[in-house]
Amino acid sequence: MSETPMRTDILVIGAGPAGSAAAAWAARLGLEVILADAAVFPRDKTCGDGLTPRAIGELQALGLEDWLRAHTTSQGLRAHGFGQTLQLPWPGGTLPDWGSAVPRTELDDHLRTTAIKAGATAIDGARATDVRMDGDRVSAVIFKDGREIECRTLIVADGVRSTLGKKLGREWHRDTVYAVAGRSYLTSTKADDPWISSHLELRDEDDKILSGYGWIFPLGAGSGEINLGVGTLATSKRPADIAVKPLMAHYAKQRRAEFGLGDELRLPTSALLPMGGAVSNVAGRNWALIGDAAACVNPLNGEGIDYGLESGRFIAELLHSDPEVDLSTRWQAILSEHYGEAFSIARRLAGVAVVPKVLSALGPVGMRTDWLMTLALRWMGNLVTDEDRDRAARVWRWAGQRSIKVDARPPFT
Repeated sequence: MSETPMRTDILVIGAGPAGSAAAAWAARLGLEVILADAAVFPRDKTCGDGLTPRAIGELQALGLEDWLRAHTTSQGLRAHGFGQTLQLPWPGGTLPDWGSAVPRTELDDHLRTTAIKAGATAIDGARATDVRMDGDRVSAVIFKDGREIECRTLIVADGVRSTLGKKLGREWHRDTVYAVAGRSYLTSTKADDPWISSHLELRDEDDKILSGYGWIFPLGAGSGEINLGVGTLATSKRPADIAVKPLMAHYAKQRRAEFGLGDELRLPTSALLPMGGAVSNVAGRNWALIGDAAACVNPLNGEGIDYGLESGRFIAELLHSDPEVDLSTRWQAILSEHYGEAFSIARRLAGVAVVPKVLSALGPVGMRTDWLMTLALRWMGNLVTDEDRDRAARVWRWAGQRSIKVDARPPFT
């Protein structure tokens, strides 16, 4: 740290997908960047490790397609539940027609290296604890060891808890849906399966149906492992009353024969996950929250890597086009423009799914046809872009436009 410059144009706190993408794009655009993280890399992160076509598109833009294809690729989703199993190819459209899965220990380290190669200065083992203000501007970030780094612009990408975001006034609103999720690794005879699996009828040891799903993401023949996890939905009115690790063990027991799973849950971890832009105070005069820190997580599937990568690119492009931009209103407007409508309708639908009786009634109906579930896959995965003009995309945007108009608290407000 003593050899690090004490002032920079852009200081990024957090070197996950959002922070590293922001640093990489900003450096490529000729901006001076420092990328700081509390951990020493490589480090682990609680995550399903899945990369949807939306994330693949962003990683392709960063030049990482060959690296991804050297790991594993997926053709789509194998959905299980209510007596049915359906294989649903990725819908494609304006997005890639393939997905992948890479452990976060490796993905995040590679993204950070990509930022360094682009010209960013990286610091690890540096925990940001506070900010120094100059009027309405952040003038410097204070680290645990007492050092400070001054900056023109601060980008906060320190994850779901966002310690620095809280210092700046970030507030998480739990009246909208959030997730309680856990993941683990197991050996598997199907580590090279070209389909990711999702079990939409998640039941506990008492055979009670839960508002959530279980997943199995193959990590490739070279690893010999799969990422296995469970996620349940909750709100402040309907909190999740589950023990995540025992539920993962029960889920693994149910799937052991089918997927040739080993006996040991390796590195089981769990986390709470704000979703759907359920935070306020996402920006100030010269600072902005991106990725998980801004609750840029899909309420219907818990996916956040794609939005992290996208929001990192968005903020870098904005700062390149206007280095002195007032982020206090502009950044919220950008997040709302890209994600507001989709997050609004998604968290409304997820809020309905919190009620187990509704899931029991609608689940069997949804699993009756490939067409209906392919449509659900596209909507639930937010695999709709602004460029898509087909009927399914128009219906999704129409629903989002009407949903956000009646939100008591729209996303990011």
